[in-house]
Amino acid sequence: MSMTSKINTFVYKNDNFIEKEDEIVSDETITLAINNSLTRSFSISPDSLKEFSVGYMLGEGLISSIENVETIDIEGNNISATIDLEDFDIKKELIVGSDCFGGWRSKIDFIDKVESDYVIDPNDLLENTEKIREKAITWKNTGGTHIASFINKEKNEFISREDISRHVAVDKVIGAAALKKLDFKNSYIIYSGRMPADVLIKIARVGIPIIASNAAPTLSGYTVADEANITMVGFIRRDKFNVYTHPERIIV
Repeated sequence: MSMTSKINTFVYKNDNFIEKEDEIVSDETITLAINNSLTRSFSISPDSLKEFSVGYMLGEGLISSIENVETIDIEGNNISATIDLEDFDIKKELIVGSDCFGGWRSKIDFIDKVESDYVIDPNDLLENTEKIREKAITWKNTGGTHIASFINKEKNEFISREDISRHVAVDKVIGAAALKKLDFKNSYIIYSGRMPADVLIKIARVGIPIIASNAAPTLSGYTVADEANITMVGFIRRDKFNVYTHPERIIV
């Protein structure tokens, strides 16, 4: 499915309206049903849905790897996934995540610390931040998306996905990396968006050691990053950035 649609718009310029065709980002309601026990609806960009569903389930802790996924069927805007839950009681134990910290607070106690000796060069981080801007085609055309990139230098992988939701953009690159069976502990994510707790919990669950953004952290995100042993980098601008937690992974 396409991420954008063509519409007619009117541009006001020099005291006149000029009619022209424009491109606008699509947002649609996508439903994900897991083992016929949990159903959740999302307002997201309707592409990369298999990757999204894998990334979402990893970030929720429903699966520990791609090997736990038995089937994923997609019909239009409906996703049906069958996974190996083992002893997980989906109705009793799952707290459906939200975009606010309160929806996730009770999950923090269950997050293992990210154990990784992975380090990166600051120039590598700055260069890949410029590269992510080049990959943001839908954003350039519409101004309506966030973008996330998953970088794994060992396999020379640079995976980028866009979405109207910053959380879902991260889900999509996590899912894409999982489908390629890339090593999360020796990779990092750059994305365009604030860094609140729910995003940090998502990457902590899958064991990604570094997250970077051109935007700001929140206090909740900082707290999770610090406790989960994640290196949080923010406000990347040309040749500078702020490192908020665990700076030992940035070699200077």
